[in-house]
Amino acid sequence: MGTDMVDPDAPGDPGLQAERTRLSWRRLTLSVTVVALLATGRVVTSGARPAAVAGLGLVALGWVALLTVAHRRVRALTIVRRGAAPVGSAAAVVAIVVAALGLVVAVLVV
Repeated sequence: MGTDMVDPDAPGDPGLQAERTRLSWRRLTLSVTVVALLATGRVVTSGARPAAVAGLGLVALGWVALLTVAHRRVRALTIVRRGAAPVGSAAAVVAIVVAALGLVVAVLVV
């Protein structure tokens, strides 16, 4: 092994971790936005069946919920400078929203 290994006990830069987390939230919201737009395009091109329109409504609600959670988390990262920001139930909400969006999009595609 080389001598240039990283010491796991060395303190890291908390500012960089916050920036990585902020960028992660932005990537997630961008990905979900793309999925929502693709689902919208699928509904528009395949005809407006009532089930598809209802599914699209669920996608829109999930998208807004995810944007709200992401916005609050990014704001919490800018407020809390030292240590970890309190997670609360944000992780559970995001997991549920992403899973629900995946199911709705899967139903729309099939």
